[in-house]
Amino acid sequence: MLIKFWHSLNQRSLSVQIIFSFVIIIIFTAFAVGLPAIWLIRNQSEMQAWAQVEQGSRATRSLLIATQKEVNGLALLTAQRPLIPELIAQNNITDLQIFLNTLREGTDLDLLLICDSSQKPVISVGDLVESNLCLQTTVPGYYINPESDGRRMWILGIEPIESTAELSNYVIVGIALDNTFASELRSQTGLEHTLLVNNEIVASSLPLDAARTASTQLNGENENAIIRTILRLDGKPYYAALLQLDQPAIVDEVALQVSNITVTQQRLVNLMVGSIIAAMIVGSLLGVFLARRISWPLRQLTQAAMALSTGDMDTAVAVNSQVQEVTMVAQALEKSRTDLQKLLTELRQTNAWNDHLLKSISEGIVVLDENGRITLFSPGAVRISGFAQEDALGRSTDAIFHLAETDEPFSHFLPQPGHPYKVTLKRVDERLITVAVTAATLSLPSIGKAGVALVFRDISDNERIHHLLGQFLANITHEFRTPLSALAASTELLIDQAEDLTTAELQELLNSLHLGVLGLQTLIDNLLESASLEAGRFRVYPKPINVRSIILEAATTMKPLQIKYSQRIHLELADTLPQVQADPRRTTQVVVNLLSNAIKYSPDGSEISVTAVVTDGFVRVDVADRGPGVPPGYRPDLFRRLAHPGLESSKAQYGVGLGLSVVKAIVEAQGGQVGVEDQSGGGSIFWFTIPKVREL
Repeated sequence: MLIKFWHSLNQRSLSVQIIFSFVIIIIFTAFAVGLPAIWLIRNQSEMQAWAQVEQGSRATRSLLIATQKEVNGLALLTAQRPLIPELIAQNNITDLQIFLNTLREGTDLDLLLICDSSQKPVISVGDLVESNLCLQTTVPGYYINPESDGRRMWILGIEPIESTAELSNYVIVGIALDNTFASELRSQTGLEHTLLVNNEIVASSLPLDAARTASTQLNGENENAIIRTILRLDGKPYYAALLQLDQPAIVDEVALQVSNITVTQQRLVNLMVGSIIAAMIVGSLLGVFLARRISWPLRQLTQAAMALSTGDMDTAVAVNSQVQEVTMVAQALEKSRTDLQKLLTELRQTNAWNDHLLKSISEGIVVLDENGRITLFSPGAVRISGFAQEDALGRSTDAIFHLAETDEPFSHFLPQPGHPYKVTLKRVDERLITVAVTAATLSLPSIGKAGVALVFRDISDNERIHHLLGQFLANITHEFRTPLSALAASTELLIDQAEDLTTAELQELLNSLHLGVLGLQTLIDNLLESASLEAGRFRVYPKPINVRSIILEAATTMKPLQIKYSQRIHLELADTLPQVQADPRRTTQVVVNLLSNAIKYSPDGSEISVTAVVTDGFVRVDVADRGPGVPPGYRPDLFRRLAHPGLESSKAQYGVGLGLSVVKAIVEAQGGQVGVEDQSGGGSIFWFTIPKVREL
């Protein structure tokens, strides 16, 4: 019969087995352990009650310290508000009153008082402690008001107001330690609180007006002392502790009502008295049996759960148990593992795609939380601002983006959603860029808070092109008009007076015609090459050539312009220059453009040197002049289209701004490099390299 009973019990659910087994254990063990249990329970409950009271006392001390720090922090924040000294200096008491009321309403302060340097009140909002508080209070902390019958005790914070004046004002903020404050302490600690000054009640969370224990006094020498006492208020017992604050006269009485504990103890006594006949052995055997039956599969489930918590999503959850609930939990855990593994895979793929997408977008994307702090800083934003992502996260936009045209913070110019705003920023490397900023509000309906997404698009090139386009049109008009006018004048003079001109005069006119044709040819070549680059049809056709012949041809081409300005072109070419792999016509155009710039920017009568040397599989050609040099801030844009260094030179006043961009395109298309260096003694050295012909 007993075997059949146990077999029937084994087929029950886990809850039935546990409940039935524990009922048997309780019945048999209550009688055996009743009396010791009564004593232990009574003693333990009292110890726990006193421990709760003492823990509440320590928590109260921490809360009061935290409140004092909070008040000090609010005093510091109030003193640092720049509007306060401005309004005081302007004697604008009305606006100052409005501002301080707004400031107080946004905090938990009950008092906000401003005193001048002579310790006289300037203005106050909230509940004024007393008329001469400015004279009475010099340090933050607890304050007892002797004049008021209402709020008599305060926590005050004092901070000087930042000002450029020699004598500065200071601000006093405070929180009243009244019944409301005592009720807040109760909600935070779960205990009743009564604040006493000189053993007189000033605030209490209890709806009582009964006298407190006056016979127990704290020793002022030990502020951390906690004295136990037992009270009975309105017929209800309380375990209480007297907690001295930072002044000997101020005490916080922390009390715990123990009516429920007393009732529970009495009920347990009544219950256990009727159960003293049980046998502990039977209950113990049943407990061991049940523990073994449950603990093993639960231990397996625990190990599986620990593996999942450490990130092991590949190990299957396998638990062998005859308990139905344990098996169901194991199956649910296994399904959760597979679902979570699938979800994590999808999340990794989504995050990888999002990261790839953010890296591919040239625009900078910045997401701000509801406090204006950066929570997302895309690679595009890194490129635009110059700040690393780890340096930007968690900071405000004012610390990252600095306006170039004003010292006002960037946050004051955030655009409204749907209304782009153009602004010039100063990067971390001091370079100025123009960006178009658009904004969108990101709201989280579940928590009612909203962030902002900002999109930065670098439009510096567009702005530069718009600015330079007008300059380009004006310059190219001059570049065409000047040589054409000279050509027309020289041609008319030849037609009208050719027979009367001397040989020298004819030679001068022919040189003028040659210079005009040369200038137009160079300009047209650069325009055509630039157009080819823009259209994507630019090609070079390298072949083995002698670099010496290219340099000599270019120098010969520029000789009339050199003679016009009394300049000398000095060639320093090695005798054993190897053949290079280059396009002859376009390489000649490179040298002509560099020589043309050197002649334009060099003073009359100066020397321009051209050197060619072999270095690391390349032939390097240098064109050195004695001009004003290239300003350091202009070098990053030197080889860009439509770029002008803005140097003062009558010969270089006009120019299309295409020559160096064409030079860079030709040289790099041939596999070389181009650059500029400062020349010792003044001037610049423009250099480029051409790859040597590979030997088979």
